[in-house]
Amino acid sequence: MRAYRNYILTMGLVWAASLVLFVLVYFFAISPRLKVKALLLKESAQKKQMYEASLNAATEESKKELADEIERLKVRLSDYAVEFEESANLTFDISRIAADKQVSSFTIKATNQTRDSEQEWSKDLQENRIAISFESNFRQFATFLNAVERHRPVIFVDKFKVSRGRQDNALHRADMDLSMFVRKRPEG
Repeated sequence: MRAYRNYILTMGLVWAASLVLFVLVYFFAISPRLKVKALLLKESAQKKQMYEASLNAATEESKKELADEIERLKVRLSDYAVEFEESANLTFDISRIAADKQVSSFTIKATNQTRDSEQEWSKDLQENRIAISFESNFRQFATFLNAVERHRPVIFVDKFKVSRGRQDNALHRADMDLSMFVRKRPEG
């Protein structure tokens, strides 16, 4: 019985030592290799994907698709930015909207055309600002504001202030700061 107990104890110690040794070998030898292998497989898959994309990009069909996508993006950009040469027409558009909405005492002036310190984020676009003021009732103001915000290319209403008229039925004074994106003039 004692020999059997010694045999079990010896086998238990051998198994425990083997288990500890296996765990140490796994953590210090096998696990780092598995991580390196997984990283290499991931990099290989990325390189393969890049290779297949470059092969695909070389075909005439994908060149045509890319050219079509560029044209679609240019059209979308024209919804948000106006060409530099056409930027002066925006003031006329706003004046026309004011006339259509029948606001009175309408004035418009360009303010601080470009704020260079804030516009270093884009080499192709600049932000032009204008200030307008007019007198209107609430309905005229709301329809004018709606028309300006729906204009294409987009005109952003940065802020507005409405001052109440002096009499009960008098027109209210509105001051608005507007901004729009303009493609910068080409150098040269």
